[in-house]
Amino acid sequence: MSDRLPDSDLTRHRRLREQGSLDRADLDAILDAGFICHLGVVIEGRPVVVPTVYGRDGRRLYLHGSVASRSLAGGSPVCVTVTHVDGLVLARSVFEHGVDYRSAMIHGVPRKVTDPDEKLAGLRRLTEHATPGQWSYARQPNRKELAATTLLVLPLDEASVKIRTGGPDDGDGPDAELGLWAGTLPLTSTWGTPVPDPALPPGIPVPEHIARREGAGQG
Repeated sequence: MSDRLPDSDLTRHRRLREQGSLDRADLDAILDAGFICHLGVVIEGRPVVVPTVYGRDGRRLYLHGSVASRSLAGGSPVCVTVTHVDGLVLARSVFEHGVDYRSAMIHGVPRKVTDPDEKLAGLRRLTEHATPGQWSYARQPNRKELAATTLLVLPLDEASVKIRTGGPDDGDGPDAELGLWAGTLPLTSTWGTPVPDPALPPGIPVPEHIARREGAGQG
């Protein structure tokens, strides 16, 4: 399979083309760095954007939610976005301010997963995407819980990627003579110390797959 993303009418970069990427590895890296996307869908003629848990499995994206969620009906075109903010770009003029970021926009028609084995495998992928090791540690869903859960699968066939890095763009312009500070203010996210459930009996340790994430970066 090609490692290049298709350049379609929906995904073509029309502005800031230098920030665009057609490298599928960039798409995979952006998706793998997070686990919350924004799902855009039209419901009864009105656009709705819903924060949704996701998990990547190769060239497929699983989206998870309740059977009561109208945004997860499937069968209609959707737009899924994932964005990581890496810092503020603080220039000498307000006009030149910006953001360092990594973003992906995915278009397609998701399919509702109905096969029990595929649904279980998809939920495992989604769980492991967010917290590796958790699927085998926690109790797995029973039949009633599976029936109450909707799982969509969206092919990663049509996607747009943009990445912005670096400092302000006005260092060689007239504003450079203003004597003002300019640069970037990085933003990082790290996992904190695990907090036990107050109802947890004494003596139950934090499992290793969770404990080792303390202090690690997210995104």
